[in-house]
Amino acid sequence: MNRFSATSKRFGEHIAEWTIRIVASISILVIFLIFIFVFREAAGLFTGEQQSQAAASAAASAGTADQQQEVYNPEEEADTATVAPANANDQDVYNPDATIEEPTPQTAPAPSSEAATEAPKSLWEKLTGSIWQPVSENPKFGLIPLFIGTAKTTIVAIAIGAPLGILAALYTAFFASARVRNIVKPTIELLAGFPSVVIGFFCLTIVATFLQDILGTSFRLNALVGGFGLSLAVIPLVFSIAEESLTAVPRTLREASLALGSTEWQTAYRVMLPAAAPGVFAAVLLGVGRAFGETMIALMATGNAAMKTWSVFEPARTFAATIGSEMGEVVWGSEHYGILFLLGSMLFLFSFGLNAVTELYVKSRLIKKFQGK
Repeated sequence: MNRFSATSKRFGEHIAEWTIRIVASISILVIFLIFIFVFREAAGLFTGEQQSQAAASAAASAGTADQQQEVYNPEEEADTATVAPANANDQDVYNPDATIEEPTPQTAPAPSSEAATEAPKSLWEKLTGSIWQPVSENPKFGLIPLFIGTAKTTIVAIAIGAPLGILAALYTAFFASARVRNIVKPTIELLAGFPSVVIGFFCLTIVATFLQDILGTSFRLNALVGGFGLSLAVIPLVFSIAEESLTAVPRTLREASLALGSTEWQTAYRVMLPAAAPGVFAAVLLGVGRAFGETMIALMATGNAAMKTWSVFEPARTFAATIGSEMGEVVWGSEHYGILFLLGSMLFLFSFGLNAVTELYVKSRLIKKFQGK
């Protein structure tokens, strides 16, 4: 019976192993397909397909609109056409002595817009501009205000969220009792499951008013409010990874430090934290990626205005918020459509790069350090 039970267990292990392989392969394939789709849509900017598709779709929509014009009540329109001249003769003459002059055809005014005066710009010149105004007679797709808005909200989020997350991890790992640890750790990790829109509403209604009353800012919604909201999404991530890294440090280091006369705080700050530095650094990097790619909080709490200023007290607009607010109304195949996908490609590359550095370099160094290599 032992032989048969061992055979059955071995068969079950094979099923579990192949299931894990299939699921992992499907996950990698889905990520690869998303990567291909996003970059394929953005590649039209560099190959010229976006302009041809936009012109074709505009011509098709114009032709369809002309063909679909219908006369719903032809008799009423005919009566209106015959009555209109009679009504025109009944108009009062305010100056009968003046001679009636034939109306001269008015010539169209010379175009004074920037579209008629500016020369066509290359894609690089458009993307490096300082104005983001995609819906206008002369669309402007400058990414510099979006980059500044994304950078300053991310910096504020990390400046608030990373220290709080690391200090909370230190307290939970070395200072809190087992009872307190069992309460604090799940509570902070529960914050990671909060919907982003709930945090955005909280910042929109409470945090924005509170900070404006305290600081006296001119704008109620600004990069500081948005960065604070993003920090609420960053803290659980930094806390979880940093706490695991601190807990994974061998307890012998802590015991040796305490035996040499160091205090609990000196041991945690000067011995345990440097030993877990690669894992803590990985937590901060993942927090940067979380803040960089967050959409709803940035859309609701930053003011969502593309301004070329580094002041955290003025509104900002991020890459992710721009995609979330404009993708639903953009014309398919237009230049605006391709640039939004280009923003998505940049977000994808940035997040993928941070995760790759974290997994392949930082965590490997942490493992080697714990193994004494």
